[in-house]
Amino acid sequence: MLISGRARLAGIIGWPVSHSRSPRLHGAWLKRYGIDGAYVPLPISPEDFSGCVRALVRMGFAGCNVTIPHKEAAVAVCDVVESTARRAGAVNTLVFRDGRIIGSNTDGGGFIANLRAHDAFPVRSALVLGAGGAARAIGASLLDAGTETGFCNRNYDRAAALATELGGRAYEWKDRHVLLADHDLVVNTTSLGMEGYPSLDLDLQHAGSQLVVADIVYVPLETKLLADARARGLTVVGGLGMLLHQAVPGFHAWFGVMPEVDEQLKRIVAGDVIG
Repeated sequence: MLISGRARLAGIIGWPVSHSRSPRLHGAWLKRYGIDGAYVPLPISPEDFSGCVRALVRMGFAGCNVTIPHKEAAVAVCDVVESTARRAGAVNTLVFRDGRIIGSNTDGGGFIANLRAHDAFPVRSALVLGAGGAARAIGASLLDAGTETGFCNRNYDRAAALATELGGRAYEWKDRHVLLADHDLVVNTTSLGMEGYPSLDLDLQHAGSQLVVADIVYVPLETKLLADARARGLTVVGGLGMLLHQAVPGFHAWFGVMPEVDEQLKRIVAGDVIG
C-alpha cells in the first residue's frame, strides 16, 4: 500500500529493536484497514532516548511504543503519565497530542484482554510467578480488576516489595507448587520456558481442575508449561495474544481505528515463531 505526504506515523523505540514483531503487527492492521500510515522500528540508544522522543514529537509522529531498555526511562519524558503506567512503574505506549507526551502501560490490560478472549476471566485469585516489569504490570491490572493476587519469585525480597507496593501477597519460591491448589490462575512472567532458556519447573499435580495456566512467553508459541497443562485438561493461555491485545490502544490512538485481534492476525504475526 502506498502512503502519501499526509501519512500518520508511529513506531517502536528499542535498543536493539530488530527482534520486535510490532512493525509486522501494526503493518498488518494498516494494510487491513487501508490506512494512510506507517509504523517503523526506531533503534535508539539509552543516551539518545529523551532527545529522540522529543524530536519525534516535533517531526509530527502520532506516537510510539517503547520496549527494552527504555520502559522506565519513558516515564520521565512524559508530560502526562496515566495511572496504568504509574502502577506498572513503566511506560510502553506514548501518544503525542498537541505537543504533549502522554504515557501509558498497556501490558496488563493486554494480558487481561487475552484472558477474556479465552473465556478465562474474571478469576477470584491469581498467582504471578516473577517480580520484574511484566509481573508488576500484570499484577497491578489483576489487583485493580478485583482479583486477589500473590507474587512468587526466586528472590523473595523482590516479591515482598512488589506485593507491598501494589497491595498483594508474597510467597516463597519453594512453595509455588502447593500454592496452585489455592488459586484460579497462575501466570509465568519469567523468561523460563523461552527459547534458549530452561523450562519452568512447576508441578501441576497440585492444580485444581479450575486452574487457568497462562504464560507471557510466545517464543515458542506453546511452552512446556502450557503443553503440560493442556495434557492435564487445564485451560491454557499463550503469550502471543497478550502481544496482540496490548497493541490495540496504541493503534487506536495513533491511527483512529479500533483494530480487531483475530486468528488471521495471529498467523501473520507469529510468522516463523517456533510452535
